[in-house]
Amino acid sequence: MTKELFIQAMAKFFGGVALLGLLIFLPAGTLHYWQGWLLMGILFIPMFVAGLVMMKKNPELLKKRLNAKEEEKEQKQVILLSGLMFLAAFILAGLNFRFQWFMLSDGALWVGAVIFLISYALYAEVLRENTYLSRTIEVQEKQQVIDTGLYGVVRHPMYAATLILFLSMPVVLASPLAFLVMLLYIPIISKRMKNEEEVLKQGLKGYDEYMKKVKYRVIPFIW
Repeated sequence: MTKELFIQAMAKFFGGVALLGLLIFLPAGTLHYWQGWLLMGILFIPMFVAGLVMMKKNPELLKKRLNAKEEEKEQKQVILLSGLMFLAAFILAGLNFRFQWFMLSDGALWVGAVIFLISYALYAEVLRENTYLSRTIEVQEKQQVIDTGLYGVVRHPMYAATLILFLSMPVVLASPLAFLVMLLYIPIISKRMKNEEEVLKQGLKGYDEYMKKVKYRVIPFIW
C-alpha cells in the first residue's frame, strides 16, 4: 500500500458518499428520508470495510478498480448511459419521497435491503476469485481465463451481482418509479458484455473455448 493509493481511494470513497447524498436528499427536500440513509449505510459501510481489506491484502486489485479510464469507444458510451440512468433513478427516488407518489411498504424495502447485501457478498466473492478484474475492458499482462467457482456457472458473475445490486437499490429507496428506470441497466450491460467478450476473444487465449464451455452470461438457463 502506498500513500498515493490511500489518498486516491479515500477521495473516491468520500466523493461518492457526497455525490449520492446530494442526488438522494436534495430532490427529497429533506434529510428525514430514512430510506435514503438506509441505502447509504448498506452501500458505503461494507464498501469502506472491503476497501480497507483490499488495500491491505491486494492493493494491486484496488488500484485496478480505481482506474476507470475506458479506451473502448463502446464502453465510453456504456459509462455515459449508466451515469444518466443513475442520475435519473436517484433523483426520481428523492422526488418520489418528497411528493409521496408511489411508496413501497417498509416490508418490501427491508427485503430489498437483504437482497442488496446478498448481492454485495456475491460481488465480493467475484473479486476474490478473479484478481484480473478492473473497471475497464482490457486484457492484462499474464491474464488467464478463470473458469472455476462462480465463473463456472456464468461467464459474467460480476454483472450478475451488479444487476441484483442496482435493481434492489430503488426498492430500498421505496421507489417503484426508480426501479423502472434501473431496468435500463439490462440493455446497458448487454451492450457492455458483447463488446467485452469480443475484446477477450481476440486478446485472451482460451476465452473462446471458455465461452463454449460456460454457455450463460448472467443467469443460468436464462441469459
